[in-house]
This record gives sequence, C-alpha cells and structure tokens, in this order.
Amino acid sequence: MSDFLSVITPNTDLTVADFDGRGPGTSTGLATGDIRRKYNFGSRVSELAIPQDPFFRFVSKVSKKATDDPQFKFSEKRPSFHKRYAYVIGHVDGGADVFDDSLMQQSDSGSAVSAVGDRMKVYMSTDYASQGNLQNVYNENSNNYDVGASGTRPAFFLPGQLVKIPGKASATDTGTSGYQILRIETVTDSLSKTAGGGSKECVALEGTLVKYDSGALEFSSFYNDTPSAGGVGTATDNDEQVSDRSIAGELEANRSYVIGSAFGEGTGFPETWVDQPFSSNHGLTQIWKTSMAMTNTARATVLKFEPNEWARVWKEKLIEHKWDIETSLLFGSQYSDGDSIQYTQGAVDYISNYGNQFSLTIASKTQDDFLDDLSSYVDPRYNQSKATLFFCSTAVYNWLHKLSGYFANNLEISPNFRADMSLTGKKKVFGVDISTFSTVYGDMQVARNVHLDGTNVKMLGVNMKNCAYRPLVGNGINRDTSVYVGVQTLENSGVDRRVDQILTEAGMEWSMAESHAIWT
Repeated sequence: MSDFLSVITPNTDLTVADFDGRGPGTSTGLATGDIRRKYNFGSRVSELAIPQDPFFRFVSKVSKKATDDPQFKFSEKRPSFHKRYAYVIGHVDGGADVFDDSLMQQSDSGSAVSAVGDRMKVYMSTDYASQGNLQNVYNENSNNYDVGASGTRPAFFLPGQLVKIPGKASATDTGTSGYQILRIETVTDSLSKTAGGGSKECVALEGTLVKYDSGALEFSSFYNDTPSAGGVGTATDNDEQVSDRSIAGELEANRSYVIGSAFGEGTGFPETWVDQPFSSNHGLTQIWKTSMAMTNTARATVLKFEPNEWARVWKEKLIEHKWDIETSLLFGSQYSDGDSIQYTQGAVDYISNYGNQFSLTIASKTQDDFLDDLSSYVDPRYNQSKATLFFCSTAVYNWLHKLSGYFANNLEISPNFRADMSLTGKKKVFGVDISTFSTVYGDMQVARNVHLDGTNVKMLGVNMKNCAYRPLVGNGINRDTSVYVGVQTLENSGVDRRVDQILTEAGMEWSMAESHAIWT
C-alpha cells in the first residue's frame, strides 16, 4: 500500500515519514483522533488488482465524468443526414390507393409506368422516431419501431429532391433488380393509411420519373400481394417489424433514399426541414460502503508472516470495495426504492434491455456466424463510433484465441497465407491485458473479465464513448472512493476498537443503446 501514500499527503501536515511506509493505521506519534479525516483514493483505486476488474479500470480511466446531482440527466444526439430513407408502403394506381408490391403505375392515368417523364405517386413510411432519431436496435423488441408506427412519419422529404426507389422484376422475386428515380414535386404530409392490417403514419410523394428501369417495375414493399412466411421486402412477407432484420442483408434493399436535388436555372431557394436529434435520459448514483474494524488489542499484536494485521485487512478491504463496484457496474439495475436507496445501472441489464443482442454457443458458433453478428453491430449506417471494447468470459476468450489460431496452426500453406480473422497482437492498456483480433470489420480489442464466468453472458461489446462513470462531486465535496479514518474510536464510542470506512458514491451513465452489444 505504500504506493498510495503519495496521494494522501496533500493538504495536510502529515508526511510519508509519519506513516513510516507501513500503510494506514500503523503506529505513529499521532493519536487516532488527530488523523481522523478523509483520504481520497478516487483517482487511484482502480489501480488495485487490475486484472480482476477490467471494466471498472477502463471506465475510471477513459470515461470518468463527475456529476453534481445524484439523479443526473443527460442527452443523446443521433445524426440524421444518413437517415433520409423510407420504405414504400403503397402507391396510387390512377385514383386508387394500392398497398402491396404490385406493378408501378402512373398516378394520373392508371397505366403501367413505361418511360422517363411518367408521373408516379407513392406512400412512404420509415422505421425510426422523428423526435430524437431513435432507431431500432438489433433483436431488441421491447422498444422497437415498426414501419409506420406512431411518431415515425418522415419529415425530410421536400419538393425538388431526387428519391431512389428500389424495385424488382416480379412479385415473386427477392431483393432488388434495379431502381427508379423520382423527382418530388409535391409532398402531402401528416397522412395515416391502412396498410398491413393497421394504420401507418406516412407521407405521399408525387412527381416525375427521371430514371426509368424496365427491369425493376415491382415495388420492393413491406405489403405484398402474395404474402406468406418469409423475408422482408419480398413477395413472401407481410411483416413491418424490422428490429430482427439485417440492415445489409434485408433492409437496405427496400429503402428509398434521398439522393440529392435538382432545380432549374434562376429558380428560388428550396424548402427546408429541421431535425430534432436529441433525446434525454437519466441515471442514478449508488452508495457503496465497506468498513474495517479491529480491536486495539488485535492492532497491537504482532503476528507471524504479516506482523501488522490491521494493514493487511486495510489493503484487502480496499480491493474488496473495488470488486463490489465492478460487479455492480456489470450486473446492477437502475432503481430507487421506498427507503431512498438508489441503485445504478449495470452493463448487462442495460444492454440486455436496450442494446444489440446476439447468441454465442461455443460448440456450434462459427467464424462466419460471428462475422454476420459484427456486420450488423458495426454497420456505419447504424453504429458510427469505433470505440468498442469487448469483455468476455474465460470460455469465449479461449474460443476467440483458438478460432484465430486454427489457420496458423493447422492450415498454413505459405508465409503469405492469412485468415480473415486472426490474433494480431497483445498489449497492456491501463494495465489490462488486451488481445487484438483482426476481422474484415476492423480490429476487435478483447479483454477477459472473470466476473462473466458462470453467467449466461458470453461477451459484452461496450462503446466507451457512450458510457461514463460519474462520481458525485459538488460544493467542494468529492464522493468518489475515499477512506474515512477513525469513524469510531475509543474516544467517541467507549468501545476499545478502531473502525475505518471506505465509501463511494457514483453512478453509470449509458447512452446510444445501438452502440453496445451482448452475446448470450
């Protein structure tokens, strides 16, 4: 514990020599009551037994942000420039509304679209909330946004824009065969249309085709004329739920994107739209306490092996306190009970309820399956931040190393041969052992976390930019991890013993659920 002495000397007349290098509580010339004050270890406590608590170590070093309110509020911001897409849920055939994936028709005549210059009218819905740009999270269905759900009406379509509308050759085809480009001339907002068995929020776009693709004249729509079981946007599906769909594999083929605008020479300025990219959330701090108590007789007794029992217990209790914080930050659940006790939000509970969810059965999970998971999780149209650290159980840690080593150990053909997923390096970051695995979607930084052993959680993907450890600090009082010396002594209790207390008041802030993932 002598490495901690340097942090308790400021703002005091005590020096390192006063403690004689033997740790807090050892015999000095000062009475206990004279040194009964707080020692703040908030910036150093994570350095104790680092391999045991890698998550707390990282959030303490890279994501620490003080709060002055035990019920703190924060905002999340999601950009909207890459979300200017919608799905065709219907179109106008002459004067009639049609809600399926039938042949594209001219809105004014009812004849099939056949050339550039034909007029077309389509109904568009999307799958994320306009307020806050809140989007679906992969395999998380309790807070999902179905196509056309309440609050999802597109707000970004404007006259003069060009919209790329995907299509397919026939109603029985999957995927797309090409696309049309529609120049919007009129936008009818605030519509609700009955499609897919329910009322869907939508807008109507009417304009002129500036690109005609005869190979793609069937809409890639969610509402099909021959529905049965199958994949989204094909002739075998009638399901507007998208949270369990792959963006690259299924959803992108059905999205109609704004691809720019076109105006004539000498025309005036266009209309505009304003997004609302912010959403708000809140968190709670939690109070952790660990006490150290010993009679003065025991403190004065010299033992074999470790003579000073008080110093030994003091060190172990500090590590125990840190261990408790780590497990709370992993497995806790945000809650405030009737006795005014607050519980902060843990990683597993938050990501299980709001984040990306994947499965990982070691006996059957293949590298191909795992790369499919990564393709959904780190898609730049969905999760733009690359500051993800993976914490995994011992079994998965071994599995990843075996998976990456299989090629080198068993299939190496030449020095130039390489696998798509390989172990490219090991390093220490803030004292934590990190293995770097190279994948086609970038490097994975992986740390073993023994607290996940014996649980159903195989791995956590935590974006360190979108979480924060928030100790309570305000009005000159710092409630980060501190040791309160001599909270009970012979002088103030009549009991012949000494009690010290370790206390931490802090909470976890979690934001941008789509940037975190869990494998179970």
